[in-house]
Amino acid sequence: MTQTPDPSAEAVERPIAYGARLARAVAEHGPLCVGIDPHPSLLTAWGLSLDADGLERCGRAMVEAAAGRVALVKPQSAFFEAFGSAGIRALERVLADCRQAGLLSLLDVKRGDIGSTMDAYAAAYLTDGSALAADAVTLSPYLGIGSLDGAIATALGSGRGVYVLAATSNPEAADVQRARHLDGVAVAQAVVAAVSRANAEELATGEPGAWGSLGLVIGATIPAETVAALDLGVVSGPVLAPGIGAQGAGPDDLPRVFGAAARFVLPSSSRAVMATGPDPATLAAAVERTAAEYRPRT
Repeated sequence: MTQTPDPSAEAVERPIAYGARLARAVAEHGPLCVGIDPHPSLLTAWGLSLDADGLERCGRAMVEAAAGRVALVKPQSAFFEAFGSAGIRALERVLADCRQAGLLSLLDVKRGDIGSTMDAYAAAYLTDGSALAADAVTLSPYLGIGSLDGAIATALGSGRGVYVLAATSNPEAADVQRARHLDGVAVAQAVVAAVSRANAEELATGEPGAWGSLGLVIGATIPAETVAALDLGVVSGPVLAPGIGAQGAGPDDLPRVFGAAARFVLPSSSRAVMATGPDPATLAAAVERTAAEYRPRT
């Protein structure tokens, strides 16, 4: 796995690493990640039209409710893509609102490909000047973790991050993610090890106290013994944990499931928060209330 851009490439000004920016945001607002999932039933419940205009109004309302209250938001690209070019334009405006508000964006795209195709995805989501550029994206390593090298180098070179799918909670995932290599190491464990090595190299020359810019996606509802076998204690980077709220996991589950790595966990909640909309004040209060539940207890 490529960890850093070519050191011979001179830059006018080195961008602040995503891991450093994320660590500061989490220290200020807590670790909650609010999902922006404008699925049709939610748009209907909000009284919005089932079109790109409804998507945009919902997404931008979520950014407004989250800004200044949480560390980051996670728009789900698929709901926008379903409406074609108009939906993509709505997503661009949601991401632009995040940038303007100083709110970190994690675009949930789960891309994973090889060669020039993966490079094109990286150019779309991880480069300055792209209307679809986010602070970080989700990527799938299941064409081989090395297939993500180019995208990871692009992310690190522009001060962005990636979250690599490791152990997801959907029941179909186990056949692949928990299968074992010939050397006996589970596939998900190999993904964790590769991300951990990359973060260690980045942090060796980075900002003290920062997190690594490469993260993992691990479901919060996965059995604790399965997560324990992944050796997350050395990852030194963010662990996105979907499954919070409507899917059943809560604040008390995180230390039990993630152990020593719990301090790096970003619990992700979307449906439970978005169900309180569309009134802006009620939505903002739900974001703040949920964020408070996951802030470290002193």
